[in-house]
Amino acid sequence: MSNAIAIPDNWTATDIPDLTGKRFLITGATSGIGLAAASELARRNAQVVITARSVEKAREAIKKIGPGLVDYLLMDLTDLDSVRKAAARVDRAFDVVVLNAGVMATPFMKTTDGFELQMGTNHLGHFAFAGLIKNQIKDRLVVVSSFAHKMGNFGDNSIDSINNMCLGIGKYQKWPVYGSTKLANLLFVAELERLRITNKWSFIPIAVHPGYSDTNLQAVASQMRGAAMEEKVTMAINKVLAQPAKQGALPTLAACVYPGLIGASFIGPNGFLEMRGTPKLTRARALAYDQVLAKNLWTVSEELTKVSWN
Repeated sequence: MSNAIAIPDNWTATDIPDLTGKRFLITGATSGIGLAAASELARRNAQVVITARSVEKAREAIKKIGPGLVDYLLMDLTDLDSVRKAAARVDRAFDVVVLNAGVMATPFMKTTDGFELQMGTNHLGHFAFAGLIKNQIKDRLVVVSSFAHKMGNFGDNSIDSINNMCLGIGKYQKWPVYGSTKLANLLFVAELERLRITNKWSFIPIAVHPGYSDTNLQAVASQMRGAAMEEKVTMAINKVLAQPAKQGALPTLAACVYPGLIGASFIGPNGFLEMRGTPKLTRARALAYDQVLAKNLWTVSEELTKVSWN
């Protein structure tokens, strides 16, 4: 990180320059951090495209974003057919693409293609989508991870272990699996940076984490289980402990627009335990930089999604 430019303390959305003529695509921007980031970029005159699973969700989000050049792309990350169709509709280049959509600690379920739901949504769907549109990414690919990556692992890091986790084979524990998906995001960024240098791709990958932010993400698992009381408690705790989604979006926004960042940078909040605060450059745990694990994950991801980046 020595040749990276430091982000000034207390950098906020008010420091974002005018973005007239710049194009941004954000996955899963119908709520939470993605919605907050899309709103700030649109406010600075950027052209923003959000992905959504339904026309209704997209229209609701665009209303919340307010004035600005905002459009939507229908995509369901849990269905590779939907991912391919969405990618085929990306016919113009974007300055920045943000892989933001995600689920957290969901009950055990499979995607349309037979992947474990969390791994399929948070990693494999995004891996496929970004691979299919890579020639339309001009400047940056921003990947939203989490400090929960610290509780993730891929067993012995072998291709078999990674494959089993992606397919939901073996014991399922919702939180460790969520952590593993967020570790996968970081491994993806690290391997992508190595491939970018080799292949001279035009964009740099950057990882971010939002700290502990008050978003709907925490409530999804309770909603899926029909645990209404648990959902109420979770959202009440959020209101007390978490920073607002608008604040949680700052690392994403810095990754999108702050000048001079280098490939494979990792940006998170600068406060206590990186739970809240304004953006700073940080480091992930050592396992996120394991080159053998990253290569194995890449191999499995290409095989399962049938998307080759070369």
